[in-house]
Amino acid sequence: MARGNEVSSMEVDEGKTAANSPKFSINVLQLLKSAQMQHGLRHRDYTRYRRYCTARLRRLYKSLKFTHGRGKYVKKAITESTVTEVRFLHILLYMSERAWSHAMEKRHLPDGPNSRQRIYLLGRLRKAVKWAALFAQLCATKGDSRASLEAEAYASYMKGTLLFEQDQNWKAALMNFRKARDVYEELGKYGSIENQVLCRERVEELEPSIRYCLHKVGESDLQTSELMDIGEVEGPALDLFKAKLEAVMAEARSQQAASMTEFYWLGHRFPINNAKTRVSILKAQELEKDLHGPAADALPAEKKLSMFDKIFSAYHEARACIRSDLASAGNADNVKIDLNGLDKAVSAALGERTIERNQLLISIAKTKFTKQRDEKGEKITKPEELVRLYDLQIQNSTDLYDLVSSQRNMNQEEDLFSKEYELKGLAFRAERCFFLAKSYSFAGKRAEAYALFHHAGNLADEVLKKLQVAINPDQALIKDLKILSDNCRSNCCIEHATGIMEEEKIPEKLSKGVSTMSLAGPEKKEEKFLLEKLDLYESAIGEAGAKSVPCIERFPPPFQAVPCNPIVLDIAYSSIEFPSLENRMKKDKKGIFSRLWG
Repeated sequence: MARGNEVSSMEVDEGKTAANSPKFSINVLQLLKSAQMQHGLRHRDYTRYRRYCTARLRRLYKSLKFTHGRGKYVKKAITESTVTEVRFLHILLYMSERAWSHAMEKRHLPDGPNSRQRIYLLGRLRKAVKWAALFAQLCATKGDSRASLEAEAYASYMKGTLLFEQDQNWKAALMNFRKARDVYEELGKYGSIENQVLCRERVEELEPSIRYCLHKVGESDLQTSELMDIGEVEGPALDLFKAKLEAVMAEARSQQAASMTEFYWLGHRFPINNAKTRVSILKAQELEKDLHGPAADALPAEKKLSMFDKIFSAYHEARACIRSDLASAGNADNVKIDLNGLDKAVSAALGERTIERNQLLISIAKTKFTKQRDEKGEKITKPEELVRLYDLQIQNSTDLYDLVSSQRNMNQEEDLFSKEYELKGLAFRAERCFFLAKSYSFAGKRAEAYALFHHAGNLADEVLKKLQVAINPDQALIKDLKILSDNCRSNCCIEHATGIMEEEKIPEKLSKGVSTMSLAGPEKKEEKFLLEKLDLYESAIGEAGAKSVPCIERFPPPFQAVPCNPIVLDIAYSSIEFPSLENRMKKDKKGIFSRLWG
């Protein structure tokens, strides 16, 4: 009976100790976000972040004196009784982060993970899930309510990431991602403003993964081509989703490219035998459809420019594959002819997209040229910048014209293509001449500006005449040229009138300038320097912040009259008799014969 009472009293004491133990507070999301952004993940450098986690764990082990032995490794487990400081919870968190970053490092290899690397990747993700689950378990007993919720959301995210990578249980992955999202949504309603913003960003990062899981489960009618639009949010939580999405899109393109055997361009059909070339061309064509589709007008300029960059990358990949095939073609003339034609067609498509991209840049620059200052407070566009852009347009249109017109026998489509870009080159010259005249006008050179405006108007009228007799003329180009012609006429009149007014004002300005001239020069205020006003309490360097010149001493110093040395005539020199110095001079030694015969 006494023994039972003793045991029950011990249990009560343990319960009191557990109830009185302090609850640790740890802001998991803020801690991780700060560490990730400061140590590599801002630039997707997972190797650097993994090394940081390793170094951080080493410092934590050393500071807590929780090392695993000097010689033989003796593993020390972190249990509920071990956690006497919040830094023990940090150890579990950084163990999970280190394993996760190592897995992501393998996931983002240049050529993708091979089979062995993928097995290792999944093993590291399982380790991350294990440490995250232990972290959530200990936070539930040792942490406060907020730390427990954040740890639970973190563990759910890690579990969802593992299932997402395994491509097996999409429902379980969806459940874990939703659980993490719900927790972050609730936490985003309370706390500091900074914490609320972090929680909302995390919710936005989790949303694409949830929608992708819904798509794989079949609960969403989202098309595969539309999945690219939901990955616009940046963040480490989206990197695995984007990698998975790229793999899915590449697989879809490769399946679609299997049916693509020819590339049609200006009435010619060029066979495509290389699978990589097909995929690259197909990727570029899909982006072109999005760029020229019905929803293209609603796209912002930054989005269009990024799409152009992706198109250029795809076409450059296709050209690299074609040229490697040319190098390995050997002496097969038919294959070489087909590959050369395909290379020419891809180069022409690349040139056309380059002209479209430059035209977009020109339209952006023109809006800033007409405004005094745009919404973001940037400076206005100078006419020289537009001149440079039109130089690029002229060069690109000339290259396209030469690419097609260099053939001996052209079909009708090639003939129309060459004439179209010949006229576009003339239109670009007229636009360039107009903005060159604008630069002369801003510099005050009226005669040069008048001549250039007149020449630009003549070029625009010439192109308009040719377009009126052309087959299927570009209506947008005709509209732009009409506006340019009107602007040239109005600017010619303005420059002419401004030049006459300035010429009429020249005699008046000259007479006013001559009347104010004085031979004595402008009157200068007498300045006193420091040595001249030592008896006054006045600063010699002026007031603080003033741009006045310090009056310490004249520099360079003024010329002063200096008396000349007196002229002395030495008239006694010729009357002085100096003593003989022969006895001090060195005498020559003479021999016997010289003594006898002198």
